[in-house]
Amino acid sequence: MRVLPYGEQAALVEVDTPGEVLGLAETLRADPPAGTTEVVPAARTLLVRFDPALTSLSRLSDELVTRDRRPARRAGHSTVTVPVRYDGADLAEVAALSGLPPKEVAAYHRAGEYVVAFSGFAPGFAYISGLDPALHVPRRDTPRTTVPAGAVAVADEYTAVYPRQSPGGWRIIGHTDHPVWSIDQDPPMLLAPGTRVRFAEVRP
Repeated sequence: MRVLPYGEQAALVEVDTPGEVLGLAETLRADPPAGTTEVVPAARTLLVRFDPALTSLSRLSDELVTRDRRPARRAGHSTVTVPVRYDGADLAEVAALSGLPPKEVAAYHRAGEYVVAFSGFAPGFAYISGLDPALHVPRRDTPRTTVPAGAVAVADEYTAVYPRQSPGGWRIIGHTDHPVWSIDQDPPMLLAPGTRVRFAEVRP
């Protein structure tokens, strides 16, 4: 673990794996060090914001290095099932890149044990870890200017559901009508970090 200064009111914690990020985030949320105001997970870093009137970077760093950062067990987290039609525009490309028939791509995708690692890129966009290594494919060379809301896609070690229409370079393998982001929901983001996710196939 490395703890780096990030401005005057935050520390950036570097660890080795997304699981460690989630484990440390859970630990800090359950028992926050004095003066901590927010924890924000990313792929392999955790931003820890603090009130400098209540603590210091040095004291916070000393506390952070003692904390448990083992991969989260995820007990108590909700599980969200996302119904998917495996009819994406890039399904054949993912099949070619992985050496699997399209039906097997869908089967491998459904079989994953997923957890939301972090969010970013756009409101409600969840980076979901647990994708089978067979489906670790690169982003498209040329991103699309428009990806529809509900597109289910893969890129590198993650899968995701596009929360709304936006540009994007991930490879689309399917679609869902299940809303993952809406200001009319409470909370607006369905797939918050730590949430377990299942994908279930529905026929077009």
